[in-house]
Amino acid sequence: MRKQYTAEFKAKVVREVLREEKTLGEIASQVGVHPNQVRQWRDKVLVALPEVFSRKGEDEVAAKDAAHEQQVHELYAEIGRLTTQLTWLEKKSGYLNHAK
Repeated sequence: MRKQYTAEFKAKVVREVLREEKTLGEIASQVGVHPNQVRQWRDKVLVALPEVFSRKGEDEVAAKDAAHEQQVHELYAEIGRLTTQLTWLEKKSGYLNHAK
């Protein structure tokens, strides 16, 4: 079974690597992770780092949030339509009268 590490743990390890107070191997040994794994985490952070400071990243998050809100609105509208239709069908079929 593979070990699963939390994002917080990975971030802590990468922060330690970026401080450059110890070698990557020393840090990997200290936290009990293979040096290649630590190197992959560090490389992933370094690739993603420019996006932290870019406006594009913020715009993408805002666009995703807006799309999510629109989808939620549409789904609630659909729930309302289906509830109305169900109520109408129950009323027409006499189901409500039999249920009481």
